Amino acid sequence: MNILSLFVLIPALMLLCLWLAKSLNQVRGVMVTGASCLLALSVWLTIYFIQQRGAGNTDHMLLTASMPWFKPLNIAYSVGVDGISVVMLLLSSIIVFTGTFASWQLKPMTKEYFLWFTLLSTGVYGFFICTDMFTMFMFYEVALIPMYLLIGVWGSGNKEYAAMKLTLMLMGGSALLIIGILGIYYFSGATTMNVNEIAALHNIPVEVQKVFFPFIFIGFGVLGALFPFHTWSPDGHASAPTAVSMLHAGVLMKLGGYGCFRVAMYLLPDAAYELAWIFLILTTISVVYGALSACVQTDLKYINAYSSVSHCGLVLFALLMMTKTACTGAILQMLSHGLMTALFFALIGMIYGRTHTRDIRYLDGLMKIMPFLAVGYVIAGLANLGLPGFSGFIAEMTIFVGSFDNPDQFHRVATIIACTSIVVTAVYILRVVGKILYGEVKNPHYLELTDATWDERVAVICLIACVAGLGLFPFWASNVISDAVGPILANII
Repeated sequence: MNILSLFVLIPALMLLCLWLAKSLNQVRGVMVTGASCLLALSVWLTIYFIQQRGAGNTDHMLLTASMPWFKPLNIAYSVGVDGISVVMLLLSSIIVFTGTFASWQLKPMTKEYFLWFTLLSTGVYGFFICTDMFTMFMFYEVALIPMYLLIGVWGSGNKEYAAMKLTLMLMGGSALLIIGILGIYYFSGATTMNVNEIAALHNIPVEVQKVFFPFIFIGFGVLGALFPFHTWSPDGHASAPTAVSMLHAGVLMKLGGYGCFRVAMYLLPDAAYELAWIFLILTTISVVYGALSACVQTDLKYINAYSSVSHCGLVLFALLMMTKTACTGAILQMLSHGLMTALFFALIGMIYGRTHTRDIRYLDGLMKIMPFLAVGYVIAGLANLGLPGFSGFIAEMTIFVGSFDNPDQFHRVATIIACTSIVVTAVYILRVVGKILYGEVKNPHYLELTDATWDERVAVICLIACVAGLGLFPFWASNVISDAVGPILANII
């Protein structure tokens, strides 16, 4: 058995054990054991991948395997990883592990909640290990469907509306995807749906590519918060429970950028090259609009949700620049933003669980009441605005330097416009930090509140360590990602 299949088999075993669990402690034990195994597996895979690169293994994909599944349509269970897949699997396992502790006290229906949460993570893991387009799409759908119940049942606020809006918009994107996937398969003349094998053929006519490229890019772009298809994101994040927001913003939205690069741009390179300017305009709008929208919000989750629109827009923006440095920065941004936004949503959920409000107009003096959570929020804010020493600085600098490498005026003007988001981000982050953490405690009931519990501290400390670790030691990730970006870009340019 290929070891990558463990990323699907372990969550499947977790689902069975959760179904059989009879008590809350058994449910928690299954989740911690399974999440720890997945985290250990992803860390081992990362180390193994780095060692293989150091030993001179230049294969584009490692640990590849394929097994026929549905022969009439040449669908196979094909797996394999490159540097991009490896860091995304590592990110996913970190978020699932910390999200488990962030949900430690969740009630009611804890067992049912973790069942759906694990099913969602199964789809994420399966998507990142698969190299067959149809199998990727299947796991993509597995990752999306649980969101409706996780938000609609365990969410807060206008949760039914948010869950329905999210589901309808993402299912609309899925409809575009299946059209694009079938178009690529039939017009490529391939006898397989394997992404790498179709890319090697490079025989889809340019006119056909121009037809199907928008289907694939927009289909994945909806999940990546591409303007103007981003409107599901703020409502979905604001209503979702804490760990679901962490997994959704931290990992699920990264499926959008990953799919745009791995499928749309890799398999339809001529169309990507000719039509990139259209989507570059849309992504530039996403970057600036998301940051400006965050400035006028008063709900902590909406602030972070619009911030995610801006930062995820930056991922697509960098990919469309099609320089090796910018694309490497885009994947670094996916990794960095996943960690930062998970930390933010975890802290917001913990603050909300104590104060019962996310409105910054009614929050003040939290540094005196819950210093651990407040310091964690300051660190998350500094990382988000790109302070050197944290992951956000490395990712954004790589993106902007790589984007400005384009010699033509259009790309450089777009880069300058996107750079303004840095200033806007600093404005809304510092405004919120100053408003809710410092000053006098005006609400006397807040004086009775407690600081973080042990399970919450585990989640926060792990995420802070990852954000700082990537910021201080970025080269292992940068080198692994750069090696994987090269072959894909070589097929485009």
